[in-house]
Parts: sequence; C-alpha cells; structure tokens
Amino acid sequence: MTYDADVIVIGAGLAGLVATAELVDAGRKVILLDQEPERSVGGQAHWSFGGLFLVDSPEQRRMRIKDSRDLALQDWMGTAGFDREEDAWPRRWAEAYVDFAAGEKRPWLHARGVRFFPVVGWAERGGYDANGHGNSVPRFHITWGTGPGLVEPFERRVREGVARGLVRLAFRHRVTGLAATAGAVDTVTGEILEPSDAVRGTASSREVTGSFSLRAQAVIVTSGGIGGNHDLVRAQWPARLGTPPERLLSGVPAHVDGLMLGIAEAAGASHINKDRMWHYTEGIQNWDPIWAKHGIRILPGPSPLWLDATGKRLPVPLFPGFDTLGTLDHIMTTGHDHTWFVLNQRIIGKEFALSGSEQNPDLTGRSVRGVIDRARQAVPGPVRAFMDNGADFVVERDLSALVRGMNAVTKEDLLDEATVRREIVARDREIANPFTKDLQVTAIHGARRYLGDKLIRTAAPHRILDPGAGPLIAVRLSILTRKSLGGLETDLSSRVLTGTGESLPGVYAAGEAAGFGGGGVHGYRALEGTFLGGCIFSGRAAGRAAARSVT
Repeated sequence: MTYDADVIVIGAGLAGLVATAELVDAGRKVILLDQEPERSVGGQAHWSFGGLFLVDSPEQRRMRIKDSRDLALQDWMGTAGFDREEDAWPRRWAEAYVDFAAGEKRPWLHARGVRFFPVVGWAERGGYDANGHGNSVPRFHITWGTGPGLVEPFERRVREGVARGLVRLAFRHRVTGLAATAGAVDTVTGEILEPSDAVRGTASSREVTGSFSLRAQAVIVTSGGIGGNHDLVRAQWPARLGTPPERLLSGVPAHVDGLMLGIAEAAGASHINKDRMWHYTEGIQNWDPIWAKHGIRILPGPSPLWLDATGKRLPVPLFPGFDTLGTLDHIMTTGHDHTWFVLNQRIIGKEFALSGSEQNPDLTGRSVRGVIDRARQAVPGPVRAFMDNGADFVVERDLSALVRGMNAVTKEDLLDEATVRREIVARDREIANPFTKDLQVTAIHGARRYLGDKLIRTAAPHRILDPGAGPLIAVRLSILTRKSLGGLETDLSSRVLTGTGESLPGVYAAGEAAGFGGGGVHGYRALEGTFLGGCIFSGRAAGRAAARSVT
C-alpha cells in the first residue's frame, strides 16, 4: 500500500507545529496542511500575548510566590467544575497537564530557547473560597517575544524538517473530508485554493483551483476552534448563559471557522462539550483592525470601577481580572451586551495592558529598552493610541461630560450622571481609610502586597475623581469571542475517540480542536496561560503517539 507520508497534520498553528516537530524528531515523514497562506504559519498563537501557566517556577520563586502542584490542581479542579460523564478524559488530561506545568514544561521549553519576562502575572484571581474558581497565586508567565517568540522554536524545527526532506508544507489546502480503508482513517481529501498574498490575519481568497487526495498511516487534527464563526458560536451558545449577544467582536480571524470539527465528526469522531466556550468580557474595537470585527482584550489591573450598561456596579467578586465567565454570566442577565470601565489616567497608565503580540511591541521585539521606556511613560503608547483613536473610549475632564460621551458612544441614554456619580463617590469614600467594607478596595490593597503588581500592575489607591489623577476615562466593553473549551474527545495519547469510547483508528487531535486535551481539559472555566500550554502539551502527545503508531 502506497502512502504520501507517514502522518498528515491538518492545521499549521502552534499545536500542529509542535506535533510536526515531534514527528520530525522521530524521523517520520509528514505533510502539514493549512488552508491559509504560508505567512499565517503559527495560527492564533502568533497573535497571542504568549502567556503560559507554570507552577513553582524560578520566576515565581524570585517574586516570592509560594506555589505547588497540589495548590495548582486544587485551583484547576475548582475552576473546571467537571460534572459530566464525558468529563472522564478531560479530568485525566487536567491532572496530567498540571503535572507537566509543575514539572517538565519549563525546562523542556527552556531547552528549545523559550525565555520568560521576569514578572509573573496574576490572571483570573477568582474571589470565592479556596475550592472555587481562580488562581490562588500568580502563574501567568509572559514569553519573551510574546506569541511569535513561542511559535519560533517549533516553526524552526519544522523548517529544518523541510530541509531534511521529512516535511512537505501544503498551504492553501482546505480539507473537506476524511476517508477510511479497512476501518482506519488514512485519506484526507479537499480543495486547493488559489495562491494568496493576503497579509497575516486578513481575509484570503476562497477561489478553488483544484482538488487533492492524500494518504498516510495517521492523521492529526490541529485545526483550531470556532471563534471566527459567529453563527457557530451562537448555535453552540450555552443555554445557561441565556440568549447570545447581538453584537460580538472577534478575537480571531474569520478562517477560525470550526468546519474541520464537523468533518471529523462525520468520520466518526466524538465531539463533546460544544457548549463550553471562553469569551472575554473586556473587548474593545481595534481602531486599526486586521480582520473583520477585530477586537482586542484589555488586561486590566484591579482598580477600574466596572459598571453595567445602566451605570450600576457589577456585583462582588466581579472585579477586573477576577472571573471572566462569571462576569459574562452576569452581563447576560442585564438585558444588554456591553459594560463600562470608569477610571482615570493614573489608573490606565499603570494598569492597562492590551492582549496580543502586536499591542506589545516591546515584549514582542524582546526590547529591554522598550520595556523600561513603557514603565516610564504616563500612558503606554499602544494604550494611548486607543485613548486617542478608539471608538469605545471617552476621555473628559469632568463627570458630566464623561457621562454624555458614554451615552453618545452607545447612541442610547442608558446612563444618568446621578447614578454614575453615586457609584464612584461611594467607592472613593472607602479609599481614604485602610479599613473598608468594599471588597474591591480590599483586593487593590491585597494586590499591592505582591511585588509584581505593585511594581507594574496596580496603581496606588486613590480617588477616581481626584483632579490630580485625571482626566477621567470611560471604556465601553463588549463580548469578544476567543476559545472553544470543548472539542474532539481524546485519550492521553491524543487518539480521537468515537461515541462508544473506542479509538477512531488512525486519527489524533490536539490543541483547540481537542479542547486542548481530552475534549475539554478546562471544564467550564480556564485559569489563563493554559491555552498555549494546552496546544503544546497535547500537540507533543499527538506527535509522539502518532510517531509510535506508524511503521
């Protein structure tokens, strides 16, 4: 029987690159397929902030953070909330991933040239009890070089495989079907799209110029999720969150369409936990968009006052950076799909970061001078650009004008000055005294006990209406699509399973297509820094297992 390769990998994002690199290390011949042009190699990881979840790392220890495998597993399980029969494999993947994050992950990445920014971030802080959602300690390690810096070592190994004759890169190949011989999937069919010089992330042509049929002993699906397909997001929207928002921003390009998941299902794969998804509540319109409905996520510190569409403060513990999906759940009960941050220039200068490699040129460019210059600026350049040009930003010297501007942004008179002023003044009264019943103020004081937050992420407590800290700023926040938490069900070797729990012969899956492992390693919620790491861990497992399976 003639094969075109030992293994076919579908999707040239981070998981696909990791899987292919492992196959190259094993001396296997690989065809790597992707529907986009070659300049889009790396997929969504390229656009990311490069955050990775690590446990008891040297970076943590230098920041005086005490962490452990048991504490991280407690946080993961309290966050995931596994409660379904089909969570058996996701739960096992979660345990394996925490072991990886607390053990081999950092030295394995370090050996491949990955380095980290020395200050560890504290994402998804939770705010509930010890067994509830959230990270008990800071674990968000920013890759030096952000997303591109993380993609680079794996892309390099794949291109070395090309030079050795082990890897064939087949871009502009869109898969439309999987077929089996003697019960094992060994054939990948699809359409060849016309060449495109589209800039990374922008829409590329869908003009079909031919077809292809390729055969291999194993197929690895690493095609990503559904975040760019708003119709599919709405179709799979969880009933527990009510009606999907009418207005959604996209955190990923339109080609992240989820169509390969349906193709795998048609071939017999079990696709579980479709209604589990991760969308951000702090999305803003990109003033300089790359793809349609391009949104950027604000990575906020703990100080902004978070108001709903009518000016009422969000309930405890829905503070900035504490519980993404808990906040989304609450927003969906308000009858509106947007909220507001209200703050001032002193806070935005210290506490606002923007997610994405292109919004952090200093870190992405590995520029020590750039990082130092950012720290010295009253407002970092990328944030200032949004203040000056962003459609969601209102900047005014007095509160009356701010509220008028907020209503002008939404073209609705949902806010009145008295309501907004009452919320701000009540919060400001709590600031002057170290004793407070306001739990957000308590959280601000708590954040500043952590050296990393005190240095670069949390402004000293002060009144929002302090004239010396102005001007005042309001930011409209929208729902931003990002990640699928469900996916193709896999065992710990990344073998895709059928609805009866048996393996689907010849098929493996990794990355977001596999729910980052098992069909949903995160359960209902994520701890952040776990998406890229999930691509790496599951891609590595898939590549190694597929390498062992071929002859």
